[in-house]
Amino acid sequence: MKQIIFLTTIFLINFSVLAQNKLEKDIDFDGIIDTVYIDNEKSVIVCLLSSKNFKKTKSKPIEILNLQSGISDAKNGFYFENNWMRAGYKNQFRYNSKSKKIQLIGMTRYEFGNASNEGSGESSVNLLTEDYIGNWNYFDHLANNEEGKLAKIPTIKTKMKFKIINIEGFSDETYFNYGKKCDELYYKHKNIKISEH
Repeated sequence: MKQIIFLTTIFLINFSVLAQNKLEKDIDFDGIIDTVYIDNEKSVIVCLLSSKNFKKTKSKPIEILNLQSGISDAKNGFYFENNWMRAGYKNQFRYNSKSKKIQLIGMTRYEFGNASNEGSGESSVNLLTEDYIGNWNYFDHLANNEEGKLAKIPTIKTKMKFKIINIEGFSDETYFNYGKKCDELYYKHKNIKISEH
């Protein structure tokens, strides 16, 4: 019983440390430090900008927040990362001085795939240029040996369009939608590669 209480206490301490993950930097480029953090109770990203008198600007709820979720520094803004054991997403935000809003400008995704690494790889999309790059693998059952082998799909380069997404309209649906578009490209290019056998 003591061991269970000890492990529960350690888990809660670690969770509270991770839950306090925040970034303090000048997000809106006015020379005053702003704050971005995750409110774990409400499952939202909160931004406190000096240019908005530190009034809370919040994302939509992130339905699935993991212990590995966090805010980290980016060159001209910040990242919101949400990672699982075998997959994850990284979302880049930057302040738009014209709209005076915090805008999602890029997303990346990685997958380790299943036990044979089918579907493993990574991709990225630049929402400003609409450039998508995907590097994915599939398990080739038609390989020259009985066990098959992991094969690389040629790098996928295409355009992927999204509407403008600001922090107020951002949720996990945003990157799950990106994931669905990635999957469509993966299966399309996997089938092309298989048809070349």
